Formats: sequence, structure tokens, C-alpha cells
Amino acid sequence: MSHEFLSDEQIARYARFPDEVSIGDLEQFFRLDAKALKEVATKRLPATKLGWALQWGTVRMLGMFLPDNPTGVPDGVVPFVADQLGVDPACVGEYRRRWQTAYEHAQEIRDTFGYTDFSEGEKGLREYLAARVWATEDGPRTLFDRAIMHLVQKKVLLPGMTVLARVVTNVRKSENARLHASLHQRTPTPSARA
Repeated sequence: MSHEFLSDEQIARYARFPDEVSIGDLEQFFRLDAKALKEVATKRLPATKLGWALQWGTVRMLGMFLPDNPTGVPDGVVPFVADQLGVDPACVGEYRRRWQTAYEHAQEIRDTFGYTDFSEGEKGLREYLAARVWATEDGPRTLFDRAIMHLVQKKVLLPGMTVLARVVTNVRKSENARLHASLHQRTPTPSARA
């Protein structure tokens, strides 16, 4: 399997929130900026505003939306966001009543904030990983974590865990082969040394 190199911790945390979100993470990922506030102001209902804002913060932090539970965030996130919007945190349950709204909001956030599918960002990730293989001694676990950070930074939605692990494995294998071939070509043969 392509993800056998991953630690149990990496598997457990992939595209999942930690049990508690730190104040720093709340500020970094869920503090609504001017553009987000402008977009959320176009929403009519308090629950719709809150749900939209939670999805916006989720994709910023995790690199993906949570289609099965778009408001499934750790304790502390809903009140933090609701306070910024001046809405009752309890209204979050109303957002889950119409799944189509959550889907539409995810598409809107993608389009408005420039998120792309993995298929569009895979080439750039492969180039990034290839450069790291040549320039560092990063092992597959480190490359996997760096791949996640790279994708989140570039606003590329994360693929499934096994897809990403397979990309890391394939790039590392092919670049190591190229590296070894390059070194072999530069190593003088015994007859050339004489």
C-alpha cells in the first residue's frame, strides 16, 4: 500500500481538526478578513452566515471542506466565529438542514478565494517534492507533511490520503533514481582513474 510509511499519528490527523483549536489557529484560520466579511454579508440568515464562515475557515485550516459535516468543528470555533458575525452560536444546527446550501457555499468559496482541485495542482506539487528530494534528506513522512503544507499554502484542495501518499512515494522513488543515476555518471570508473 502506498501509505504504509505514514505514522499512525499522520493517518489520524489527515484532514481532521485537532481536539482543540488553539487561539493562534482561531486567529489565523477563522478570523474573518475584509473579503470574507463582504462575502458573508451577502448571506440572508444567521445560520447561513455562520455555516459559510465555518466552511471558509475549515478549508483554510485543513485544506479541504468537510462534505459529511460542514459544521463539524471543535468546541470553541463556533462561538469564535459567531461572535464576529453577531449571531447566536446555537443557530449552527439550522445550517445542516439543507445540504445543498453547504455544497453551494463550498463552490462559492472555491471560486471566490481561488481554491483549485488537486488535479490542477498536482504538477506543481510534484515539482515541489522533486526539488525537496534533490535538496534535502527528507524521508517520506516529512515529504508527506510538507506536501500538505504546500497544498494548503497554494490553495489546492487536498486529495484522499492514499492519493497524496502515492504521489509522495512515486516522486521520491523517481527522483532518487535520477539522483543516483546522476551520481553514477559522475563517478569515475576504475580505468579512468588509472
